[in-house]
Amino acid sequence: MKKVFMSIFLMASSSFAFAQGFQINLLGTKQTGMAHAGAALKTDASTLVFNPGSSVFLEGNQVYVSGNAAIINNSFLREGASKTEYADNGIAPPFSAGVMFGPKEGKWKAGLAAYTPFGGQTDWGKSWSGQMALTSLELQAIYLQPTFSYKISDKLGIGAGFIINFGHVDLQRNLPVTGSAGGMGSAQLKGNGMGYGFNVGLYYQATDAFSLALTHRSTVKTTVDDGDAIFDVSTALSTSFPQPNTFKSTLNLPSTTTLGLGYKATDKFTLALDINYVHWSVYDTLSFDYKQNTPQLQDTKSPRNYKDSWAFRLGGQYGVTEKLAVRGGVGYVLTPIKDGYVTPEIPDANRIILTLGLGYQITDKFSIDAAFMFEDLEKRTQTNIETGLQGTYKTYAYIPSLALGYKF
Repeated sequence: MKKVFMSIFLMASSSFAFAQGFQINLLGTKQTGMAHAGAALKTDASTLVFNPGSSVFLEGNQVYVSGNAAIINNSFLREGASKTEYADNGIAPPFSAGVMFGPKEGKWKAGLAAYTPFGGQTDWGKSWSGQMALTSLELQAIYLQPTFSYKISDKLGIGAGFIINFGHVDLQRNLPVTGSAGGMGSAQLKGNGMGYGFNVGLYYQATDAFSLALTHRSTVKTTVDDGDAIFDVSTALSTSFPQPNTFKSTLNLPSTTTLGLGYKATDKFTLALDINYVHWSVYDTLSFDYKQNTPQLQDTKSPRNYKDSWAFRLGGQYGVTEKLAVRGGVGYVLTPIKDGYVTPEIPDANRIILTLGLGYQITDKFSIDAAFMFEDLEKRTQTNIETGLQGTYKTYAYIPSLALGYKF
């Protein structure tokens, strides 16, 4: 019995780390329309996130708000089964927003950005074949970033921002025991956490046509203190799962380093290439420390063994008129998750990205942008080394995006 319950919570710990398997790249609608490329471009106040070093080259004071509707289609065919199962994920709403200000002809800009680089939601239901690994999960990582940028010369800018992360998680799964109402038991882990980091960037206008960028958004170590561990079990098992109970856990959200290239081919046509290196290997282990332990409920230390990965993004923008711009892009992202460690929260795999976008300058001060991103994740057959869940995953993502911008 002791081994059974210890394995249960190893399963729970692997499921809790949803953010580590899915990075949200929806931090600016103009960039989304170009496959999330644009670190070496001067676009709008979203540069506070993409490259603080280019913000100082933008004209005037600016504010932007970008919202997305992420529709994720997850399917799973368990080994030996004939029926494919689908998650009912709903619509996740990643967002980004920022305000930037400074003297019109000055050498500095300051700003504040808020964005969601990690998170999402997954709901497989309470009766699917992997219910002992996960039934549902909601996770948010909201970064708040005050930023300052400085123009070293007419061609070179540098910027930096301090990151405060506000995290939230709510995980639910079934237990192979009797619940309080006579059905199957369940477990829920939920809590809030905070973490800190930084975002720095360099921007260099090498020639009238070429621009270069180098950015680094740091690892953010986020600690959940006093998260609630809630168990629905029969009275006979209540001493094995004491209530109320809490837990502590630390998640390392990985750093991202980006090399960007911008090329203005003509007065109307601009290309952007971004190469991202994501330091996923900081997530090698996930540990849980429960305030109240029992022989059946012990602290856990679960290996994750993620590997560093790369993403390649190519996008372009064409000015149809002085007010109307069209955008498009393609990208390829390598998964950081090794075989044996794929879990049903977001069953990650190498992915192809295709995007389209539009931008319209309504007035001299007011603009609107829209984009659509499609992601096709490779089919992946896996056996998880901790839960034993074996089968084939397939995922598609459909993500419309809309942003408003204003100069003041």
